Amino acid sequence: MLAARRQEPSAYAGMWEFPGGKVEPGESEHEALARECREELDVEIEIGPPLGEVDLASPGWVLRVWFGRITRGRPRLVAHDALRWLGAAELDDVPWMPADGPLVDRLRDVLASPTPLDWS
Repeated sequence: MLAARRQEPSAYAGMWEFPGGKVEPGESEHEALARECREELDVEIEIGPPLGEVDLASPGWVLRVWFGRITRGRPRLVAHDALRWLGAAELDDVPWMPADGPLVDRLRDVLASPTPLDWS
């Protein structure tokens, strides 16, 4: 799993997150995710099944995370100051953004499951 370390805002600098970003007016969530991965990581992705979602502190804001596969390019630092591939046993090795915590727990459960993800 690829994790990215934030540089800003200062309150969150040094914390780790799932790559992605905000949905812009006129685009779907999947379009936004693909665009953000191009802008922040310089990669093209195939979007897979959803991991889950968490309500954020701002009213009406929701963090939604999907699984994805890189189909072109290699992740590079554009908007973050570090990137790290984490295996299931390494998920607790980095300080996650508070909103990402419940999804990290969900990811751990999915990775431990004997049932493979359905990418159909």
